[in-house]
Amino acid sequence: MDDDPEHEEADTGGGGDDPIPIGVKLGSTRTVITVPEDDGFRTVKTLTCLATYEDVITGEEKVLYGEEAATEYPDRVQYTLRSGLPEDESRAELTSTFFEEVIDANDVPENSAVVYAIPTIDNERGLANLESVIEGSSIGEALIRSYPESLCGSVPAMGDGLEAVDDIFVTVNLGSTNLEASAYRRGEQLIPFTTGAVTGNEVDRMIANYVEEETQGRVNIDTTTAREYKEAHADFVDFEPFTDVIQQPGGGSHEFTIERSVMDAVDEYVDDAVEEIANAFLPELANDYIKVYQLALDRPIVLTGGMACIPGIVEEFEERLSEELQRDVEAVAPDEPAESAAVGAQRIAERLVAADAY
Repeated sequence: MDDDPEHEEADTGGGGDDPIPIGVKLGSTRTVITVPEDDGFRTVKTLTCLATYEDVITGEEKVLYGEEAATEYPDRVQYTLRSGLPEDESRAELTSTFFEEVIDANDVPENSAVVYAIPTIDNERGLANLESVIEGSSIGEALIRSYPESLCGSVPAMGDGLEAVDDIFVTVNLGSTNLEASAYRRGEQLIPFTTGAVTGNEVDRMIANYVEEETQGRVNIDTTTAREYKEAHADFVDFEPFTDVIQQPGGGSHEFTIERSVMDAVDEYVDDAVEEIANAFLPELANDYIKVYQLALDRPIVLTGGMACIPGIVEEFEERLSEELQRDVEAVAPDEPAESAAVGAQRIAERLVAADAY
């Protein structure tokens, strides 16, 4: 990063009048905010959901967000960005309420330069609604900018600074609501590709269906439980069968063991993701930018998004894509794929502050 001592306080989030550089990803499943603090960073991570309830004494409407809302009010919790964007004004209003609750509860500074990691989705209305949420928030008094989530997410995977902005590479975002892919040429996004046919949310639905099949109809789980199974147990390296217990209608409990359902679902997901990248995205890139295609495939493909957190999925993707393309392909992922977009956005904000671009 910029070593100019004049901007040292901005680089560390220190005092003075310099705005604090902050990175934000408002995700369909989780929201992540990265704030510099002392010699490191503070990361706020929460489920993108809220629930309201009435104070029994005052009658005042109260708001809970994140894990607390999902746990205490599963019957009426609302995930405000289920499709990746607020689809209408009411959903944008809910998202604004959620975001302000997160900001207030976690002391995110108003005197800040905020970079948002934005999904690559062809939805003008949804993007406009998201823009209204961003511009209406209490943070970002000094500066508000947005960059593609796939670029922000790739930044931590490619070095300790902003090496990704000066490189040519392909990135694949294995997200909850979409599979996204893009090529980047020194920060310029080329051939942005999005499909809702291969998603982490669909994996959750598949797990729920497969659990019912594996238990011969004795167990039915919802998609929230399926997501928890996926996040806790999916592992291409060392998967082990696991047990759980459900309460039976009318009393009693039933213990069951899951041996195949989780891994069958994520295994199919990798095959489908490779199919989309190899036969839809990459041919279009080669057709329009053959030199970029050649250069990019000589470099590692960067995997980001929540599904990239599954142990061993990077190696599985690499092996299967290499087989599909009949050439060696390398894949990499940041250390924390689910947080990488906010981390990369924060580094971009840091650079903007250092350059006095506010």
